[in-house]
Amino acid sequence: MSLPHAPARPDEALNVTRISPLRETLGLFLRNPTGLIGFCLFLIILLATLIGPLLYPLDPFDIAGAPFNAPDSEYWLGTDYLGRDILAGLLVGGRATLAVGAVAALITLLIGITMGALSGYFGNPLDTVLMKITEFFQVLPTLLFAMVLVTLFGASLETITIAIGVVSWTSVARLTRAEFLRIRELDYVKAVTAAGGGNGYTITRVILPNALPPIIVSATFAIGVAILFEGGLSFLGLGDPNVMSWGMMIGQNRNYVLDAWWAVLVPGSAIFLAVLSISLIGDGINDALNPRLRKR
Repeated sequence: MSLPHAPARPDEALNVTRISPLRETLGLFLRNPTGLIGFCLFLIILLATLIGPLLYPLDPFDIAGAPFNAPDSEYWLGTDYLGRDILAGLLVGGRATLAVGAVAALITLLIGITMGALSGYFGNPLDTVLMKITEFFQVLPTLLFAMVLVTLFGASLETITIAIGVVSWTSVARLTRAEFLRIRELDYVKAVTAAGGGNGYTITRVILPNALPPIIVSATFAIGVAILFEGGLSFLGLGDPNVMSWGMMIGQNRNYVLDAWWAVLVPGSAIFLAVLSISLIGDGINDALNPRLRKR
């Protein structure tokens, strides 16, 4: 006589497999052609900047040959106006450019999320004050403001990174504020408040996790903007002269574009591909996190 089996759980009886939200989002992202292409392209760029200098150990500031040497079998990407190897500069300079983009985007997020969260959660009069500050920074010409900061505090890589982060946070602040204004009126947030949840707990543990999806998408675009900012500052001669970067390569060779077009085209193309890959990743994340777009 066989013993009766224990009753199956509802999800077992319906043969339902539970999938965590993170795993579901990752699966949706990997099935998105746009996001996957962007991720693969960015991974290639990242690996080239990390591993490339080990395989091609040439100092980008050393004179490798004659100036204006066109790409050939000895100098794969040619040399610049001083005779420095373009490939060495491309591999080493990518580290600084990508690092500036990542750290500046982090500073942008920290300032923007803090300002937007406090403004959206507490409301007036704090909302009015913080939004006036946001509007003040928003109307300033961002590139000009960054140039002023770099000129005042020195053209070091740290100063450039901080300057980019300080001038780029306003859009993140407005997005975070809008999400907090929407979410704080939902029933589960009011239930947490009624149960005695403090302001800090409600902001960081209840509202912020639910407001993160659009902020994460915004963060990816912030990295691309920071990379373009660094290139723009270096093009204008405000980059760190002691650190090789893609923007510095363009800026130093811009006067010789007719004599050595490759010295400008190669780092310019690298910036374009890096920003393009990050934008494609942002589109893929947006599609994976947005339930309205998941069925496309």
